[in-house]
Amino acid sequence: MVEISKSVDLGVDAATVWAVIGDFNSLADWHPAVSQSRLEDDGNLRRLVLADGGKIVERLENRDDAARRYSYSIAQAPLPVTDYLATLGVCETGDGCRVTWSGRFTVSGTSEAEAAAIIGGIYEAGLTALQERFGSQ
Repeated sequence: MVEISKSVDLGVDAATVWAVIGDFNSLADWHPAVSQSRLEDDGNLRRLVLADGGKIVERLENRDDAARRYSYSIAQAPLPVTDYLATLGVCETGDGCRVTWSGRFTVSGTSEAEAAAIIGGIYEAGLTALQERFGSQ
C-alpha cells in the first residue's frame, strides 16, 4: 500500500475554501484536469470527464462538514491503482488555511514511484489551482 499526501497553505479562511471544494460535485469548478462532473446515486457517486477525455467514477465514502473534509474511493479509472481511498480537507491556520489532499492505494501495472508520481501530480495540479485562485499565506 502506497500513501501520499500533499498540502498547500492559502491566504483565506477555511470556510471560504470549503465553500469551493466541499461540494463533492465541484471538482470541475476548480481542478484544471476535470472538465465535467455529474452526481448519481443520491449524490454519493460522481462521474468525472477529464480534459483529455478520460473518465473516472468516484464514490463518496465519508463526509464531515464540521471538520471540512470528505473521503472518496475510485470505482473506475484509467489509473494504475486499486483499493484507492483519498481524503480532501481544509483546516484553519494562523494566517489562513491549509488544504490537504491525501490518499492510499495499491499499485497496479507500474512501479510504486510512477503511481505515486501520477497521483501526486493530480493532487498538486488541484492544489496549485487553489493557490492561484486564493493566494498564498
